Amino acid sequence: MPIDDFGQRLAVVLTLLPTPIGNIEDISLRALRVLEEAEILLCEDTRVAKRLLHLLSERFGLKHRIEKFISLHSHNEKERLAALSPDFFDRRVVYVSDAGMPCISDPGAMLVAWCQEHGVDYTVLPGPSAFATAYAASGFPFAQFIFYGFLPHKEKARESELTHLVKARYPVILYEAPHRMEKLLDALDAMVPSRTVFVAKEITKRHERFFKGRPAELKKAITGSLLKGEWVVILSPDEARQEGAGIDTADIEAMDIPPKQKAKLLARATGRSVRECYEEIVRKRGS
Repeated sequence: MPIDDFGQRLAVVLTLLPTPIGNIEDISLRALRVLEEAEILLCEDTRVAKRLLHLLSERFGLKHRIEKFISLHSHNEKERLAALSPDFFDRRVVYVSDAGMPCISDPGAMLVAWCQEHGVDYTVLPGPSAFATAYAASGFPFAQFIFYGFLPHKEKARESELTHLVKARYPVILYEAPHRMEKLLDALDAMVPSRTVFVAKEITKRHERFFKGRPAELKKAITGSLLKGEWVVILSPDEARQEGAGIDTADIEAMDIPPKQKAKLLARATGRSVRECYEEIVRKRGS
């Protein structure tokens, strides 16, 4: 496939472009060039996208020639994509979500799947992402981590997911809205009061703040107006699981021990219930 002077594939007709999560100066030179070449802009919110282009024009002299702004978000994605045909991409098309990396707790994944299905070439520019920035700032010395994103809104599902996540053997990264931050800290204080938690507020923005400590300590430190803003929350791993990190599920499954014992070990290693693990062992033996 032909390559231009910048190393960009010439046949690419769709570019997923990450936008600053706060500080406008985090836009890349490559992103500015792609925006100047774009003819159609698919965007999570057309108003947000137009405001971003205005700021880029003021700050960096961006001169775009975008002819159409088309909304493409989680509520209309299926409908919009069903109406598309590959010739829509005869022109240069760019997709942006409101902030950060498309497809990471943002729309865009269905658009990528559509392109794969219809043979439309695409690329993704590297750029700002809140979870990666927060993890670098956390000081946690673990090479692996789990990115979860937003917890469910419904109380029962939220509690169920969090109960599972606090058992993870790796740090868990969550996104949280300001009006639910207190509730999350309360839940962590009840479930894992001795666990270390790192939280980052308004990353790259004027009011960026970092906090690290036990849930109860964070509840005391983060009150009132400090709760305002978007949050990234990183939960340190379960120390008991770390101590047993030398043995994995494959090792346990290979052990020649009674099913009930094996089920108990698998439950500790995976966070699943003993009953669920036992039923799976029995099912595998019978197949």
